[in-house]
Amino acid sequence: MNSIENFEKELTLQVDRRRATVEFIKLISDLWYDNNIELVLFRNQLLDKNVSEILSLTEYAKEFVQKPISIFDMVEIAKIIGDLNLPPAKLDVGKLDYVFQLVDNKNIKEFVTNKLKDAKHTNGFKPKDVVLYGFGRIGRLLARELMSKTGKGKQMRLRAIVTRGEITPEVLEKRAAMLRNDSVHGDYKGSVKANFERKALIINGIVVHVISANNPEDIDYTKYGIENALVIDNTGAFRTEEELGRHLKAKGVNKVLLTAPGVGVPNIVYGVNQKKYDPEKVDIFSAASCTTNSITPILKAVNDTLGIKNGHLETIHAYTNDQNLVDNMHKKYRRGRAAALNMVITETGAGKAVAKALPELEGKLTSNAIRVPVPNGSLAILNLNLHAVTNKKDINAILKKYAIEGDLVEQIRYSMSNELVSSDIVGTSEPSIYDSEATIVSKDGKNALLYIWYDNEYGYSHQVMRLARYISQVRRYTYY
Repeated sequence: MNSIENFEKELTLQVDRRRATVEFIKLISDLWYDNNIELVLFRNQLLDKNVSEILSLTEYAKEFVQKPISIFDMVEIAKIIGDLNLPPAKLDVGKLDYVFQLVDNKNIKEFVTNKLKDAKHTNGFKPKDVVLYGFGRIGRLLARELMSKTGKGKQMRLRAIVTRGEITPEVLEKRAAMLRNDSVHGDYKGSVKANFERKALIINGIVVHVISANNPEDIDYTKYGIENALVIDNTGAFRTEEELGRHLKAKGVNKVLLTAPGVGVPNIVYGVNQKKYDPEKVDIFSAASCTTNSITPILKAVNDTLGIKNGHLETIHAYTNDQNLVDNMHKKYRRGRAAALNMVITETGAGKAVAKALPELEGKLTSNAIRVPVPNGSLAILNLNLHAVTNKKDINAILKKYAIEGDLVEQIRYSMSNELVSSDIVGTSEPSIYDSEATIVSKDGKNALLYIWYDNEYGYSHQVMRLARYISQVRRYTYY
């Protein structure tokens, strides 16, 4: 076969792949909007992706699992899922294709049917009303995610946003503009309109009330048709059990989730320790910090397999809103210096906070932080002394296994790139991005340096969403 024939063959195959991907996109949308079934590809979201984005994710999947993950197989799997009459679910078509290639049974319909048979035995659940108390960086990302995943409203439904200050037409329009536009994460793909008459934002055609309040206990959410709501507190103003309990005094609220480390309340890193707390019995939760969510899944994987004697955590963290834009007075040392011009040494409680999710690491980790001049995208460096002897190949194999199967597949993303930089990880939903190429292990195999990237806004927001679904008891059947 000459080069022209090769080119024509490659071109034909590429056209066939793109046609199959167009069909796949329709199947993804139909399953979501008709059946509340969300398809993902090795935890990567597929909803609202275009043809090129899906084909790129397919290439990543092939390299990740070293198997010929096929768009044609995934189309077939999606069709079979559509015929199974499943309850609301989140299903990884990449994982299904990967496992299918490992088994002897090559009847794909029989395989998929057998793998998903337990889905029909899951219990139903009631949708949960959600209130965002505070509308800053995390609050707006949560609003985007909640609205993009509303579907038929069978899980969580964003009903209200609470802010301080008078709600004027100008203020409401500014709130809408801040949701529409984001300098880091790009424009919101949906529609956002300010409606002053209703004191609301109309997001994708759905009314979301905007409520002004200085005290959480003063609000009567039932006036807005909101009942038994989950309040997600993004203000950082309330941290203790007593302070957060004020939300429960408001009419129409029965659960509270803090998007910061809490005091006297369960601090949860979803995927690690949420099962220790029954949402039927506990009303107030904390989602800990972005850094704690980044390092804890990796630390758990390493401690469970190799054992950690002790270690040090250094976070190279994007600057945040609590720093000064230009040099000015600040209650904390060094944070008063211009954030976009300086590397700033500061403290982090993440080393101690890990022990709240992993008590076996109590007192074993020290920690510190350096704020650097990037607006988003951070890096944690774990310097760990280990009980077991290891090497780079073995520790990479351990973390790759955790990224493919088990309880931490939503939390750990395994990067194979030796060109990874901070801007590359912006928009990654996993809180821990393990840089396998950067790993360093000492000659005696007893010390390891691990580099963990994380989108301190987007990745953390997805951890909050996962925990919120757990608290609300609206977790769908999943296959990862």
